[in-house]
Amino acid sequence: MTLNGGGGRVIAMDRLTAFPVARAAKRRVLMAAVAGVRATLEAGAAAAEKDATLPPASVAALYDSGLLRLKMPHVLGGAEADPVTQLDVLEEVSRIDPAAGWCLMIGAASLGSLAAFLPDDAIAELFADGSPPLTAGAFAPFGTAVPVDGGYRLSGRWPFGSGVRHSQYVSAGARVVTQDAGHPPQLRCVMPTAAVRIHDNWQVMGLRGTGSCDFSVEDLFVPQRFAWDVSLTEPKRGGALYRLGRPGFVTNEHSAFALGVGRRALDALTETVQSKTRGYNSRNLLAQRPAIQRALGECDLRLRAARALNVAVLEEAWQSVCAGQTPEPALQARLRGCATYTTDVAADITAQAFRYGGGTALFSNDALQQCLRDINAAAQHQMVSDTAYENHGQFLLNLPDARAME
Repeated sequence: MTLNGGGGRVIAMDRLTAFPVARAAKRRVLMAAVAGVRATLEAGAAAAEKDATLPPASVAALYDSGLLRLKMPHVLGGAEADPVTQLDVLEEVSRIDPAAGWCLMIGAASLGSLAAFLPDDAIAELFADGSPPLTAGAFAPFGTAVPVDGGYRLSGRWPFGSGVRHSQYVSAGARVVTQDAGHPPQLRCVMPTAAVRIHDNWQVMGLRGTGSCDFSVEDLFVPQRFAWDVSLTEPKRGGALYRLGRPGFVTNEHSAFALGVGRRALDALTETVQSKTRGYNSRNLLAQRPAIQRALGECDLRLRAARALNVAVLEEAWQSVCAGQTPEPALQARLRGCATYTTDVAADITAQAFRYGGGTALFSNDALQQCLRDINAAAQHQMVSDTAYENHGQFLLNLPDARAME
C-alpha cells in the first residue's frame, strides 16, 4: 500500500499488517492481538507501577501487535475500528493491566486523530519510514497559539501526558490568540517529543504505570501543516469514525477502561473468596457466605447493565455517522454521560470488591488495591466529571443553552 504525500513523496505502507475491512473480521483480528500481548503486559505490570511508566516490552507489544492503530485510518494501515469494537479491545486490555489499557486508549486516540486530520505533507513526514510514530497527547486547550508567518508560536503546559515518556510525537490543545469576539478557535498542535520539556511530577496514588507527566513548551514554532482546527468533523482521510466529533470520539475509551478495571476487580475477588476463610473459628470459605454471593451477583449484573447501555448508545452514534451525520449535541451529551455513569458504577463495584477481599487486599501486590486506586484516579478525569450528568439533564429539560461539554 502507498500514500501520496506532499511534494510528490510516496509513503510505503507495506510494513504494516493489514486489517480486514469487515467489522466482524476486524474485531476477531484485534481481539486475537489482545490475547497475543497478554503475557507481556502481565509481566510488565509490576515494573510499570514501580517505574511510573510502561516498560519498553509492554510498549513494543502494543505497537507491534497493531493495537495502537486501533483508531488510525485504514488507508494508512490502521484498523479504523467502530466504537463498539474499540470498547471490546480497550476493555480487555484494561482488564489485563489498567496502566496499559489507559496508555493504549490515549496513544490510539492521539494517533488516530492526527492521522485523520493532518494534511498529506505532515503525514509524509510523520510516516517517513512507512510506520506510524508512537504518540501521546493532551486534548485540553491549555496552550496558546499565536499566529505567525507559516504557522504558530505555541506556549503552554499540559498535565496528564499519559505515555509521553515513550512517545516520539505529542499533540496538544491550544486556543488561538485572536482579536475577534467570542470563543477563540481551538487547535491541536503536533510536535516532536524531543522539543517539549517533560516534568517529572507523576508521583500519584493511581494509574502510576501510565507515566502521565506534565509537558510544556515555550514559544515553540509549530508549522501550519502540524496543526488542525478541532471543530472539523470531515477528515482528510478515513470515514465515519472521524465524524463522531467532540466528545464522541473519546467517550467510549473511558467507558471501556472502567469496564475493564471493574471486571478485573470482580475477577480478583472471585479468586480470593474461593481460597480464603475469615473469622477466628471459621473453616468455611468466603465463597460460602451469602453476603459474598449476593455482592458478586449484583456487581456482575450492574457491570453488564452498564456495558449494555454503552453498546446501545454507541451503536446509535455509529448509525448517525455512517449516515453522514455528526451526532447531535444531545447524543454527544448522552455519550459522555454513559462514560461518567460507567466510571461511577465501576468505582462502586471495585470499592465493594476491595472491602470483601479482606486484609490481603491492603498489600501493594494485590490486584484489588490497585484496581481501587486506578479506577478512582480515572474518575478524576474531566471527561467523566459530574458536569456530564448536568449537561445530559439540560437536554432532557430542553434548555436553550444546553451543551454537551462544559
